[in-house]
Amino acid sequence: MKNKKALVTGGTRGIGFETARELRAAGVEVTVTGTRPRGTGPEGCRYLAVDFSREAATERFAQQVARMGLSILVNNAGVNTVGPLESYCPEEFERIQRINLRAPFLLCQAVVPGMRRHRFGRIVNVASILSVVSRAGRSAYSASKGALVGLTRTLAIEVARDNVLVNCISPGFVDTDLTRRILGSAGLKRMAAQVPMGRPASPKEIARCIRFLVSDENSYLTGQNIIVDGGFTCG
Repeated sequence: MKNKKALVTGGTRGIGFETARELRAAGVEVTVTGTRPRGTGPEGCRYLAVDFSREAATERFAQQVARMGLSILVNNAGVNTVGPLESYCPEEFERIQRINLRAPFLLCQAVVPGMRRHRFGRIVNVASILSVVSRAGRSAYSASKGALVGLTRTLAIEVARDNVLVNCISPGFVDTDLTRRILGSAGLKRMAAQVPMGRPASPKEIARCIRFLVSDENSYLTGQNIIVDGGFTCG
């Protein structure tokens, strides 16, 4: 994958961080995003700050991305706030959609013209098993991730003839900071007990799947939602 350029959003920790490391190790020139003005990503990666909850900031960033000559885009940045639907704050619902859905939409719009011109592109949108199953209190998050899967499938059809492959990856329970914040250590253990493999995934395990999807080795798989959950959704 040498001589290729990639953008990994939310690349300062968790799945995004490990994905950026995997791509960098493969010789890709990697840029990561985070929300902190002076944040950092993995060693050797360029860092750009952007707050996807701010519509104007996202639009300006998408314009910048359109000029970067990317061949790989990994839309990984995402947030989740748990709460019952009947009392869920509409403003928080909208914030989650801006980060989890609107930003990937705009970034896909930004990179697709260049990918089509070069007749090569790989886009991976990081969704969640909560795009195919759900749990109480996840209405906003499941809505955003389910819509992201729909966006992926439609875009994959539109750009397939130009050798641009677009897929989703839907991790199950992954041992990340976000998961620990939402579930807590005790909740993470309870969830792990429900996984046939008896444990959550590590961020690196998800990153390796993403690495395949954006590599030259993937030449035909597109429009799919790849569920990586240790067998959780099989039951």
